[in-house]
Amino acid sequence: MAFSKIARRAKIKKGIRKNLTGTAELPRLTVYRSNKQIYAQVINDLKGETLVSASSQGVKECEGLSKVEQAKVVGKMIAEKATKAGIEGVKFDRNGYLYHGRVKSLADAAREGGLKF
Repeated sequence: MAFSKIARRAKIKKGIRKNLTGTAELPRLTVYRSNKQIYAQVINDLKGETLVSASSQGVKECEGLSKVEQAKVVGKMIAEKATKAGIEGVKFDRNGYLYHGRVKSLADAAREGGLKF
């Protein structure tokens, strides 16, 4: 039985989210990548609220860069916003995507920016 990419990712995402919940002390850093942009959010799942978010959409620093470079900029932005909000550590949710390319680039930049996960 052949699965589509979307169904495969949904299955992986379900498995990840079963064991991963963001709390006030350790919120969840989730990544979403579209074909053109990349988005990151720090979420407290217990209250169901987004604490901070960042994306490459409409950001001057991201214009003219490759997608991997844009992910680095977004990773640094999310780390900066999270530390300003008093968040030191997060649980990383790759959202069913493979951990390479843009997702890895964003995660590495967030670590360099001071987030611990």
